[in-house]
Amino acid sequence: MSQTDTAVTGPASSARSRWDATDLGLIAVFAALVAGAALVPGISANVFGVPITFQTLAVMLTGLMLGPARGFAAVGLYTLLGLAGLPIFSQGRSGLGILAGPSAGYIIAFPLAAALVGWLATIVIRRTSRARALWFFLAATVTSITLVHTLGVVGMAVNSKATLGEAFLADLVFYPGDIIKNTVAAVIAVALHRAFPDLLVRRVKRIK
Repeated sequence: MSQTDTAVTGPASSARSRWDATDLGLIAVFAALVAGAALVPGISANVFGVPITFQTLAVMLTGLMLGPARGFAAVGLYTLLGLAGLPIFSQGRSGLGILAGPSAGYIIAFPLAAALVGWLATIVIRRTSRARALWFFLAATVTSITLVHTLGVVGMAVNSKATLGEAFLADLVFYPGDIIKNTVAAVIAVALHRAFPDLLVRRVKRIK
């Protein structure tokens, strides 16, 4: 695999600061994964029309597998392509106009969420080999609450002229689904890390 994940800081990271073709390929693959998850038909879940989709599962899995820097790059690539006009947002939407809609906060949060959950995943990998599925689930849940839901609520409130309280209540409908999706993402991540430890596990341990 590549020499480093640039998001892992420390004395050794400066000597391993370049991504290679494998890293770029992983970024592209996981960007496509997020796009594919977004294109699965969603369910309009609240009065603002924001749908329940598999995007958050793919975003969390991306961060858990790639770490903070590459996770951010992968989801950021997906986001930029969607804003540039490719119909890869939920319900086949695209373009800058989505930033004026109720889903704007969620879209903006996705790359940041991949970075945060990826950073938390590296901490888990450094510190324990036990109950990683549980720790990954907790990392994804903390990320969902602090970033995805927070920015999602703000986006709905700003673009729909609703109060923060109304937007918060509308956002609550996503929590049960997020628990399920975070659980699935954590279980898949543990299985993939066992099968492909060079993706993140070994590189983090090498520069521990």
